[in-house]
Amino acid sequence: MSAHTQTAEKGQNTTLLCQESYVCSGTDEAIFECDECRSLQCQRCEEELHQPERLRNHERTRIRPGHVPYCDSCKGANGNIMHASVTGARQIAAVRCQVCKINLCVECQKRTHAGGNRRKHPVTVYHAGKAQEQEEEEGMDEETKKRKMTEKVVSFLLVDETEEIQVRNEEDFIKKLDCSPDQHLKVVSIFGNTGDGKSHTLNHTFFYGREVFKTSPAQESCTVGVWAAYDPVRKVVVIDTEGLLGATVNLSQRTRLLLKVLAISDLVIYRTRADRLHNDLFKFLGDASEAYLKHFTKELKATTARCGLDVPLSTLGPGVIIFHETVYTKLLGSDHPSEVPEKLIQDRFRKLSCFPEAFSSIHYKGTRTYNPPTDFSGLRRAVEQQLENNTTRSPRQPGVIYKALKALSDRFSGEIPDDQMAHSSFFPDEYFTCSSVCLSCGCGCKKSMNHAKEGVPHESKSRCRYSHQYDNRVYTCKACYERGMEVSVVPKTSASTDSPWLGLAKYAWSGYVIECPNCGVVYRSRQYWFGNQDPVNTVVRTEIEHVWPGTDGFLKDNNNAAQRLLDGMNFMAQSVSELSLGPTKAVTSWLTDQIAPAYWRPNSQILSCKKCNTPFKDNDTKHHCRACGEGFCDGCSSKTRPVPERGWGPAPVRVCDNCYDNRGIQLDVAELPSEEEGGTLIARKVGEAVQNTLGAVVTAMDIPLGLVKDAARPAYWVPDHEILHCHNCRKEFSIKLSKHHCRACGQGFCDECSHDRRAVPSRGWDHPVRVCFNCNKKPGDL
Repeated sequence: MSAHTQTAEKGQNTTLLCQESYVCSGTDEAIFECDECRSLQCQRCEEELHQPERLRNHERTRIRPGHVPYCDSCKGANGNIMHASVTGARQIAAVRCQVCKINLCVECQKRTHAGGNRRKHPVTVYHAGKAQEQEEEEGMDEETKKRKMTEKVVSFLLVDETEEIQVRNEEDFIKKLDCSPDQHLKVVSIFGNTGDGKSHTLNHTFFYGREVFKTSPAQESCTVGVWAAYDPVRKVVVIDTEGLLGATVNLSQRTRLLLKVLAISDLVIYRTRADRLHNDLFKFLGDASEAYLKHFTKELKATTARCGLDVPLSTLGPGVIIFHETVYTKLLGSDHPSEVPEKLIQDRFRKLSCFPEAFSSIHYKGTRTYNPPTDFSGLRRAVEQQLENNTTRSPRQPGVIYKALKALSDRFSGEIPDDQMAHSSFFPDEYFTCSSVCLSCGCGCKKSMNHAKEGVPHESKSRCRYSHQYDNRVYTCKACYERGMEVSVVPKTSASTDSPWLGLAKYAWSGYVIECPNCGVVYRSRQYWFGNQDPVNTVVRTEIEHVWPGTDGFLKDNNNAAQRLLDGMNFMAQSVSELSLGPTKAVTSWLTDQIAPAYWRPNSQILSCKKCNTPFKDNDTKHHCRACGEGFCDGCSSKTRPVPERGWGPAPVRVCDNCYDNRGIQLDVAELPSEEEGGTLIARKVGEAVQNTLGAVVTAMDIPLGLVKDAARPAYWVPDHEILHCHNCRKEFSIKLSKHHCRACGQGFCDECSHDRRAVPSRGWDHPVRVCFNCNKKPGDL
């Protein structure tokens, strides 16, 4: 009854042409639609066709802009509807068959033109305009409009089974919901055992039976992780969760994930399909309530302050609707008409010692299914009634919902050790508290998960016991404690007021000291010749502290006198070496020339290698060829052979590459060494022997020097043989890259990562010493 030109493929309405071609040959614009002729007609064709008496009474309609005709196959000869769609109304045509000359909707086209020769019939596609769509909506009832609003809703994975959020940011969350950023929403989630039909319940309660959330008849769970979708009718975010009691891996993390979803929800539906309410329903809600009040209330308040949210996150939990479906048994409260089901539910909670006080309300909605399908109308009405109640939980923008979920995921995340699990509860404390255990007494930390990221130290309510392995004692000044202050003190080499060398001298005479910031030096270990008492009995109190993984010991040996002495000696040796480098080389070159044979070129005249012409630098060593006497680098004079013609033999000596290759050439008598040169040669040999001997002595002293360094190392320093690379930049140590210890943490670093200087009073270094980048960033005293 209407036709488009082929340009209609772009999705825009084009001019409707006459379909009769009786007078105009199909080129004129269609003006009328005749329902009984089943065609669109131009002005001339309409007048000619309806001149006969029997055709004058045909019902004709003037075509409006954007008009698309109805399907011809959906109605019989008398206009009655033969097949109806989901909405139960006449269907708008999608195509017109040019051969059959009929208009067809999508379903009729599939039914009549899907096979046989009709499959090849050419068709013209209709594109409904906005005017036509508005006309359709005006003709719909309210229920049909709501169905149409949910036709394009799709679900998406919000959080996977490892508790990882699958949306990148707040904008991505809003985009996947397909809603306005300023739209105020509520959150509805569903819980229940696996296989009880949670996804099916959401599809029929919110989306009129459309499979927005996937369902499956297979034994395996079809919902893994947390899925979300937006209901544009009720303005809510609908969340589908994994079923309880399912055979899954990472069970502890998945169970903890359920409580995160519960914390951001305004309404929770607990779906159960059983003839009687089981205890696990009450146990789950009771444990969830306890965990919510214990761990999530404080975190939601902190999230409101930290994120600067305009809408405060309610610290009172969501409302709960228990949706109970039975087949053979009566619903709860049917035997006691005088008692409401909610009262019976509360009695059941009390008998099981479960107290769901975190939830704002608990309602019961039951349905008995004599014959499928399940009736969800009662649940739908109960949900809509609870969503209209804003006294406890008010709607909020989708960005606020995302920030709350992100904050809870960041706080409560990480693996849960199986050996720490208390399986008697659905939500044990181990799901939400720090997993660190004291190395000395074995008790666990009672702080929230990931508290170290905020700089909060570990804490335990139980007392610790002393362990010699960790030496977990802490000294506090007794005089300050009696004045109401608790000041920690440590044994160290010298007082903070002593200079480094004076402190070493006092340490050698009177031993280590204990210094209080308020009272000064309160103890010296060898203050008297005899009768020195233990500090615990006189000036300090002893407390036993927990030893948490990754923390240092407490009263480790901070007597660093030996290391300070080595540091001082190394500094002096380095200074003398640097200051005397120039004069030493000049004197060495002069002495070498004085004992060198006459045919050797003087060192002052050797500026580059004779063979490769490489210039000599200050630190480069010059080598003389024993045959020709010229100066060479080590690479060009590494070969050895006897040179009897110069008096070097029979032992092999250093020669250059040229002289090594020309070993067959004999010198003239005039070139043989004279008696005077022979004496000089003997002096040179003696000088080389002395030099080699001193080199061997210096090399031999390197080994005991390493032993001295290990013996002088403070107890908290990592041993040199365990340090293979820089603790910060991970560069491997070698002969050219020296190791340096941070005086604060004791780890090994290269010079670039530990060139800062700072006092470390807690380790006995009261004057600026080497510290690493990380320790230098710490505020306060080290």
